[in-house]
Amino acid sequence: MLRYSLRRLLIGVGMLLALSVLIFAMLRLTPGDPIDAYIDPNIPMSSSDLAELRATLGLDQPLPVQYLGWLRQAVTGNLGYSIKRPDQPVLGLVLSRVGPTVLLMGSAIAIAIVAGIATGIVGAVRRNSVADLSLSVFAVTGISSPPFLSALVGLYLFSVYFNWMPSGGMLTPGQEFSVADLLHHLILPATLLAVAQTALIMRYMRASMLEVLNQDYVRTARAKGVFEFWVITKHALRNALLPVITLIGSTIGLAIGGAIFIESVFNWPGMGLLMVDAVEGRDYPVIMGSTLMIGACVIAVNLLTDLAYAVVDPRIKVG
Repeated sequence: MLRYSLRRLLIGVGMLLALSVLIFAMLRLTPGDPIDAYIDPNIPMSSSDLAELRATLGLDQPLPVQYLGWLRQAVTGNLGYSIKRPDQPVLGLVLSRVGPTVLLMGSAIAIAIVAGIATGIVGAVRRNSVADLSLSVFAVTGISSPPFLSALVGLYLFSVYFNWMPSGGMLTPGQEFSVADLLHHLILPATLLAVAQTALIMRYMRASMLEVLNQDYVRTARAKGVFEFWVITKHALRNALLPVITLIGSTIGLAIGGAIFIESVFNWPGMGLLMVDAVEGRDYPVIMGSTLMIGACVIAVNLLTDLAYAVVDPRIKVG
């Protein structure tokens, strides 16, 4: 297990390094000059001043030299300073937004796992019933609906029309912190973020469970008179979960993409909202730092998914 974990960890580090190269190159190839983000349009600057500023920021160097200089600083934890917030280091700014995003995504993924697995089992056990058909319609709708559409529809219905949930923010302004208030603000964006993941997990769980229920050992258990609940939970569920575990890890990226829209619509103070503000303000250091942080989280989750798959499936050799 240790060798397997180290091997997967090295692969993750290589992926993170490749991601940093890709993001750095894409930011430098975007239209416009990066120096424009550092200039106040109300303050005139001469050509010599611009050249001096460019040399100070290292933007007069070739791209490989610029990247290696950034990488040397990044390895030590120095991701630079925000352009729009010059007094705030990028690492501290990004870390301050990780907590709200983890809370939102963790809640959404937990909802998706529980609801997706449960509804997938129901759909497989009650195949072609009214419940199965209704869940299939939900799955198709959930998969087909883009996150920004689900966020806007949910915001209008539950916050504007019915006025059941807050329309934005993480806490009520001017009110003392309470878990109840936090949950009141969390439940709607987390549920909307979980819609697509729930639909995907449900579809995979239903298909996997249907395949397992037709296996000989399941029919043998039923022929021996084993109670149906134990046939499903003890004999069929573990094997049916194997492809679903892999899917759960791969949906983290989908959850991150959806979180960007959800946080923007609900003004949730997380990584997604920070990235949107950074893109709008051309804050390159923040874009780079937040993208790397998100990439590191995705790679870490995929590593945990691989380890969980190896634990659940004894056929995988982890030595």
